[in-house]
Amino acid sequence: MMKQNWTTNNIPDLSGKVMVVTGGDSSLGYEIARTFALKGSTTVIACRDIETGERIRKEIISQKEDAIVVVMPLELGDQLSVEQFAAAFNKAYDRLDVLMNISDQPGHIALTRLLLARLASTPASRVVNLSLGEHKLKQKDFKRILRNNSLFTASKKKIGGFRWSNMVFTYELQRSFDQGQVNCRAVAAYPGPANRNLMRRVKNQWYWRLFKPVYKLFTGPDPRESALPGIRAALAGNVQGGEYFGPGGFVEVNGYKSYNAVLHFVA
Repeated sequence: MMKQNWTTNNIPDLSGKVMVVTGGDSSLGYEIARTFALKGSTTVIACRDIETGERIRKEIISQKEDAIVVVMPLELGDQLSVEQFAAAFNKAYDRLDVLMNISDQPGHIALTRLLLARLASTPASRVVNLSLGEHKLKQKDFKRILRNNSLFTASKKKIGGFRWSNMVFTYELQRSFDQGQVNCRAVAAYPGPANRNLMRRVKNQWYWRLFKPVYKLFTGPDPRESALPGIRAALAGNVQGGEYFGPGGFVEVNGYKSYNAVLHFVA
């Protein structure tokens, strides 16, 4: 079980490490990128909205003057954009410690493939696939996906869509790492059902202080708490490949737990 008292205080110094956060222009992406950067890593915010990405970069630097934050354009729905981002990153950096794939996008599969050389050359690197929705996969659905032998075919047949496919992608990626003896771990995470963008926009409004207690009954943790499962999946020491991190409790809105996705799928 994931200890509920795990916080960002457990994170060691990340100086010298390189992190990529896709969707870094979202509230959740901001919290994750901010945490990485404040702990000393070179943090690349890969995002569609460059203007928002730059604003986030400035916010982080205002909290830590020597923070190294880089904004790079990435549209996950555009294959050319994915290829251009990967080419630019591979040219600029010789290592990749964490690839944080936020949201349920098929472009993450292509992006991860194009960054595999950097991941493989970095000791103890990780790929974290952070899904924003339905993520649990029933055994019968997993077997159907394996028979189809294609995540995209599975999605077209509505077997979980790309959200469940994220979990299968994590499993298959870890299996490829094991077979190739690559020192990289693929793990999955789920932040909970909170509307992170809404909370970040209204957090300083007077009416939010009145409404927040009721809102949290239905939506779970705030953005910083929502970021913890993904952050721990990326940085905690005792993490197995194929493991899943996310909130527990009623409808998964409070506390945090983990289980091994590989064992769950193949049991």
